[in-house]
Amino acid sequence: MAKLIVFLLFALTLEAVGVVLLSQGLRQIGDLQQITFGEVARVVGRGLANSSILLGILFETIFFAALLIMLKNWDVSLIWPLTSLGFVLTTLAAKYIRHEDITALRWSGVVLIMIGASLVGWSEKSKRPIAPKAALADQAKPAIESAAKARPKG
Repeated sequence: MAKLIVFLLFALTLEAVGVVLLSQGLRQIGDLQQITFGEVARVVGRGLANSSILLGILFETIFFAALLIMLKNWDVSLIWPLTSLGFVLTTLAAKYIRHEDITALRWSGVVLIMIGASLVGWSEKSKRPIAPKAALADQAKPAIESAAKARPKG
């Protein structure tokens, strides 16, 4: 579980910083003045040349790859709720990177997310381990053999 938490926090940190960088980059490229092909091309071109947007996309891509790895190796009912910790890290990144003003009500929501993620993590610790298939087959073998011997031949 410790390995998962370290990997998850690394991935979520990249995701949080990536979202903040995307937000910063989108504010830097300016608004779409009108919906014409030339104006859309101008804004897209500015976005493709913006280092904040490009770095944000890179961080989000690494996060997504890490998410795929986690979903492959752990229960989705564990991983998906724990990704909500990304909201906590994104709020912190917005506060300290973008210097956003975070209200007490918003911080209260962050605390509730942390409590919920803690409950999900705790539920994983209390889960009984599932026996591997080979061990189950070995346990069932004597019962199968005795049933075969007890069966009348005919």
